[in-house]
Amino acid sequence: MIKDTNISEDIFYIGVNDKTIDIFEGQYTLANGITYNSYVIKDEKTVIMDTVDKRASTEWMQNLEKTLNGTEPDYLVVSHLEPDHAYNIEVLARKYPNMKIVGNLRTFSFMPQFFNIPNFEDRKVMVKEGDTLNLGKHTLQFFMAPMVHWPEVMVTYEQTEKIVFSADGFGKFGTLDTDEEWLPEARRYYINIVGKYGVQVQALLKKLATLDVKMICPLHGPILKENLGYYIDKYNTWSSYTPEEDGILLAVASIHGNTLEASKQMAKDLQNRGAKVTLIDLTREDIPRAVSEAFKYSKLIVASSSYDSGLFTPMENFMHKLKSKNYQNRTVGIVENGTWAPSAGNCMQDIFAQMKDIKICEPRVTIKSRLNDESKKAMEELINAILL
Repeated sequence: MIKDTNISEDIFYIGVNDKTIDIFEGQYTLANGITYNSYVIKDEKTVIMDTVDKRASTEWMQNLEKTLNGTEPDYLVVSHLEPDHAYNIEVLARKYPNMKIVGNLRTFSFMPQFFNIPNFEDRKVMVKEGDTLNLGKHTLQFFMAPMVHWPEVMVTYEQTEKIVFSADGFGKFGTLDTDEEWLPEARRYYINIVGKYGVQVQALLKKLATLDVKMICPLHGPILKENLGYYIDKYNTWSSYTPEEDGILLAVASIHGNTLEASKQMAKDLQNRGAKVTLIDLTREDIPRAVSEAFKYSKLIVASSSYDSGLFTPMENFMHKLKSKNYQNRTVGIVENGTWAPSAGNCMQDIFAQMKDIKICEPRVTIKSRLNDESKKAMEELINAILL
């Protein structure tokens, strides 16, 4: 059970830490679980801000009932219909038959696909861009955030205490009681879940820039109360596809180890030239982490074995994940390996050609089984080119 439930005198946190989950959305590994955040505003009208995942329903309902303390909620605001936030909508609707449900046109068009809510039409409170809902001392204002990262998403600004309830925006992996830096898991969360929709995030940031924001309450991760400019700046960097750092990710997919050994030598040579380099072995490391690191740095070198006249599977997965997340505005280098018919280089170049503003450095390095004098020379030329 949560202990410190106060965000302010009238706003309460009722979310749940889930340390039992090891994979999120069926693909993102979680070393330290995740939070499902939910909030209650108690005023002349009482509002629940979102629900939680099925996994956390029992504890969340206990938190909710303790906070309500016998008061029946007047409204449920639905920021986002994804099941990890919305599973308990129907449970609440049946438990509190007089409770209204606040959402937008897209919210209510999708909701019957998930739930069978009694008296659904009579309970809808439809809001659009800029609409307000007065609760007494507090007033909620709604801003649409389509495709951040579903089309029905909206954020809510509480005007009195200047709090933004940001839906999946500004979220991170990890529970609230995990002692870890915000940035790495927030970056991995953003790039892999929201990263495709940079244009839409930029539009939302422009809306937030018109507001006086004192606190950000996301649906995952910690409540942000201090140094808000830092977090907003990171979102601006990520959503504009601007590198965070001048450095190189060297992503490697090696079958028998020769490509990995060549890449380790390349990383050492780059570091000796003063470059900041992170090497990731795609056969062992988390692909979503590798994707987030690729977005972090200004440059990328991909080194892969050839496989079945194509591209070795871990590298193929990595490359397609980059493409799906709108990887762009970077300088890249290509290293391929193949004993009789190297094919990885063409495959990687073809995928890069489908991305925006990608500069491919020459030469492409071709290794035949293991490094020799010729491939070492080509590797040195690629180093020179990518460091320009």
